[in-house]
Amino acid sequence: MDLMFNFPLTYEEPLFRPPSEARSLILQITNGCSWNKCSFCEMYSTKAFKIKSFEKIKKEIDACAETGMKFNKVFLADGDAFVLPSKKLKQILDEINLKINSVRRISAYAKPKDLAAKTVEELLNLKESGLNLVYIGIESGDDEVLRLINKGETYKSTVEGLIKAKEAGIKLSVMVLNGLGGKQFSKQHAINSAKLINEIQPEYLSTLVLSFPFGKEHFIKRLGKDFSILSRIELLEEMKLFLGNTELEQTVFRSDHASNYLVLKGILARDKDLLCNKIEYVLSDPAHDNLREEWQRGL
Repeated sequence: MDLMFNFPLTYEEPLFRPPSEARSLILQITNGCSWNKCSFCEMYSTKAFKIKSFEKIKKEIDACAETGMKFNKVFLADGDAFVLPSKKLKQILDEINLKINSVRRISAYAKPKDLAAKTVEELLNLKESGLNLVYIGIESGDDEVLRLINKGETYKSTVEGLIKAKEAGIKLSVMVLNGLGGKQFSKQHAINSAKLINEIQPEYLSTLVLSFPFGKEHFIKRLGKDFSILSRIELLEEMKLFLGNTELEQTVFRSDHASNYLVLKGILARDKDLLCNKIEYVLSDPAHDNLREEWQRGL
């Protein structure tokens, strides 16, 4: 049963959260995305960005506390809670800790530039107030791809923001988008994304596959007519190139989203060769087009 229906929370739809926050209390402290210009993203295209007042957030925290339910995790929605000033974020965190004493982890989405705009001391104060995990869709480590998708970030800005968070002790869960560079930029997208990941050494890494909720023609129109979509086999080749270029110490890797054709899981310091071999097994099998069911079982 979804506990969210048992007490009065006000959500402005659509509402998104990471898969690992499925059982978390979701507090919508902003609505939409303050950037909302990425050419590949349709998540918040139907609503304008707004910041919720602290008074309204406080009432919602009170309402959750009054239910008597225990929440171990809280996720701060929508797209980029870290656009808020550190002072307001800390005020929200302190209110959560005061009213819901069962909370053990607070997390949020964040843009690299929003992390970079805060000092390490500010981030450390947020960490000490319970904000210990941020989810960042870096999408790519290649500057040409980042320009293509109008991400508003660069390799340098991404590294700067994420390293600051790590210095403050905040854990990183980062996402790379398989196929985002199309055929033209596939190789450099894979190699430079791995290079960026190696530099930041995140605790968690996941990959999703570029998808087309409004159809491929709609997507190509937004990126330009020269964009050429990768086939399933090309997506796997790109994934193998990406993983093969990673040099990670303790990063937990997951490629098990519904968009992924091949389920891959492991700790990359230990399992990189195994994962690359799984990809090669699929690529070398002449019946690969019939392996979808096996892919979903993780081979």
